[in-house]
Amino acid sequence: MDFNAWGQSSSQRWLLVGLAALGLWLVFALGGRPAVVSTWHGDAALQSMAPKSAPPAPLTGLFTKEVPHTTGLAADPHDPNQPWGNPTDTTAAVMTQGYGVGTHAPAAVWGAIDIAIDGNRDGEADPRGSDGAPIYATMRGVVKLAPNSVPAGNHIWVTGDHWKTGYSHLKAFAAQDSQVVERGTLIGYMGATGEASGPHLDYQVWHDGVNQNPLELGALP
Repeated sequence: MDFNAWGQSSSQRWLLVGLAALGLWLVFALGGRPAVVSTWHGDAALQSMAPKSAPPAPLTGLFTKEVPHTTGLAADPHDPNQPWGNPTDTTAAVMTQGYGVGTHAPAAVWGAIDIAIDGNRDGEADPRGSDGAPIYATMRGVVKLAPNSVPAGNHIWVTGDHWKTGYSHLKAFAAQDSQVVERGTLIGYMGATGEASGPHLDYQVWHDGVNQNPLELGALP
């Protein structure tokens, strides 16, 4: 047997094995990793979710804060004819767009805040926790429904003598047109109808035809 030839052949075989292993490593390193499967099921999953039920009980615990007097208005959280409090009635509410910025500018025309629900308490809006969340009136007034409006989708006005509050992008209504509601009455469910990138509530406040900042009227817990 020619030991030198055998050794040379063995070296070649080991070289080929090494090159093949290197090739496999490069395939996985440069794009061959297994795909990460998302747990998000898309809009179809959201649309299949039924609105969450909630009793039309008065809101509790969100109407006792001191009011920042920056608007010059005599804001009174104990006056049921005046808007006050968080329309979601939950400490899990988070603001996803502020007053007078982005699509809420100029504030004199489009002033509002966007509210969603942080269902898993990670500090970010949770689409699944937001979709179908109950929405409550923040003042006494008469309901005016505007289904399938643009850009607000399913929209509700609650109107009193001097104040008016708006609730946009609702998934469904819980109040009737021309119904008189009190602060804390269940009026709808959070959704993404109209021009919305995801389930949330666009919440507006008006006083004698002038747009107001809801944050100054207890809109977030």
